Amino acid sequence: MFDFIRVAAAVPEVSVGNVDFNVEKIIEKAAESDKKSVQLTVFPELAITGYSCGDLFFQSNLLGAAKKGLSKIAKASADLKTVLVVGLPFDFDGRLFNCAAVIFGGKVYGIIPKTYLPVYSEFYEPRWFTPGSELSNGTRTCRDVQDESFAVGTDMIFDTGFFRFGTEICEDIWAPVPPSNFMALAGAEVLLNLSASNEKISKRRYRRAMIQQHSASQIGAYIYVSSGCTESTTDLIFSGHSLICENGKLMAENKKLIDSDYLLVSDIDLEKIRNGRLKFKTYAQCAAVCNGGKSFRSIAIPCPTPDCDFSLYPIRKLPFVPDAKADRIERCSDIFEMQVMALKRRLDITHARPVVGVSGGLDSTLALLVSTEAVRRSGRPLTDVVGITMPCFGTTGRTYNNALKLMEKLGITYLEIPIKAAVEQHFKDIGQDPRKFDLTFENSQARERTQVLMDYAGKVGGLVVGTGDLSELALGWCTYNADHMSMYGVNAGVPKTLVRWIIDTVKDKDEFSDCDDVIRDILDTPISPELLPPDEKGQIAQQTEDIVGPYALHDFFLFYAIRQGYSPKKVFALASRAFADDFDKATVKKWLVVFYRRFFSQQFKRNCQPDGVKIGSTSLSPRGDWRMPSDACAALWVKEAEAIDI
Repeated sequence: MFDFIRVAAAVPEVSVGNVDFNVEKIIEKAAESDKKSVQLTVFPELAITGYSCGDLFFQSNLLGAAKKGLSKIAKASADLKTVLVVGLPFDFDGRLFNCAAVIFGGKVYGIIPKTYLPVYSEFYEPRWFTPGSELSNGTRTCRDVQDESFAVGTDMIFDTGFFRFGTEICEDIWAPVPPSNFMALAGAEVLLNLSASNEKISKRRYRRAMIQQHSASQIGAYIYVSSGCTESTTDLIFSGHSLICENGKLMAENKKLIDSDYLLVSDIDLEKIRNGRLKFKTYAQCAAVCNGGKSFRSIAIPCPTPDCDFSLYPIRKLPFVPDAKADRIERCSDIFEMQVMALKRRLDITHARPVVGVSGGLDSTLALLVSTEAVRRSGRPLTDVVGITMPCFGTTGRTYNNALKLMEKLGITYLEIPIKAAVEQHFKDIGQDPRKFDLTFENSQARERTQVLMDYAGKVGGLVVGTGDLSELALGWCTYNADHMSMYGVNAGVPKTLVRWIIDTVKDKDEFSDCDDVIRDILDTPISPELLPPDEKGQIAQQTEDIVGPYALHDFFLFYAIRQGYSPKKVFALASRAFADDFDKATVKKWLVVFYRRFFSQQFKRNCQPDGVKIGSTSLSPRGDWRMPSDACAALWVKEAEAIDI
């Protein structure tokens, strides 16, 4: 469902050299995995015999038992829907290889030998095994393994009809150029590693970082499964460290340092991998260069199409906001630094004074803090910053006072320029009824404010700093040639759900310590354009999220629909699960339709937006990440969204 698959790293108990025991434990774990609707289950290196057999690998009894054990596992797999990948020693043509066997539906489909053999103080595999490069690729038949033919070699990618995977073994990933590099470039979306990595101090951290980075560089999923602690013998202890990563993200990892007898299960989003490779053109170029002289056989495995409910896939409500406090503070601090230094560069080049319209809301507060810090970094007096508040019909006492207090406490130059009279005169000029609270009523105020900012900037040698954020640009929630326009948009790459957290993070800086109380109140103020008159109690009557929808939902839609390129049905399914405790499905659907309608119809605004610093992987600048015709039709997306059955 929606291109998700479920995978598992299986670490059974091991009795070194006791093939019958090991086979039974493997079959038990395979059955457990199948009950959990897993499509692909991976076992450790040499799991059928145990990794640490040493010179017992030269015993014909052990090798023969391993083959019969493989046949028994294959027979047991006949009633399972999961593909099994199991490690064992296998001899061909008088040479012994450390192999992985791919099994499904009662049949062995392929045997892949280990390419690189470790030569360390604790490991010396060349004593027993031959490198996979010395085994001729092809097809073999083995009487002890059901007397059936199966593919053999290092040149195989397995195709289930729904996903493609490739297999390497332990040391292969530690090589400067792992075999999985070529497999991924040849189309393998899921990469497997059957390992028997012993544990040492700090090795777990190193191993995790290596696997995460490898999955990121290959834009794929990587399943790493290592022998459990029951493999431990003589001088070595094995930890059973297993990880499942997806495009650089750690999806699942066993918790114990020393572990065994467990099943680690996770869902993988194949569409994310496929879309990532499609967008990253360097990937295809690299495939053409690196795989030019290397070919892979595609081994078909007739698996049923999986119906993964993706219930194990982690879906974050706020994809732009890190969950962990430390990570959130780090990200917000980094973004603020990027904003400050980008604006500082523009000010240093233009020698201009930053001019900011200050409403007492979140976006203008962030823009003002950025402007103040940029001027401070340039060694200029803070009075070079010009803040202008422009009260009109919808301005409340709370936002008005907060705007004035903030500017005063920051020590900048600030002005109050009421625009009510100017807007009323404009209404007279165009024949607008001031009691008609329509779009003209609202937009006239927004355009008047921008005119004041632009003209005053011209008067003092200033540069108008835009306050609009990424979410507003996505929804077109900005008046054309009003708050839509500036001379540099410091918030253009910042989604609305992150603005509040950035302000909350930087308010604790020493430079802004005097502003703590007013900033706290601004953080507690409802989001509003304040273009309609306050209610009878003087409170904000017009709240943005009542009109365009919750920004938490829209930022979620922005990330998955635009950044990831998912279909409306998939975005809806993900959102419904992520926000199950917040919104019913009808509400999610309603705002999803609104998102697509607004996003398509407002591209003309984004096509002429001012320069603005890019701070993340999601950007709507027409000069960079998002290039879309202004008159593209939304019908395909809206139709699918409206047809969603709730």
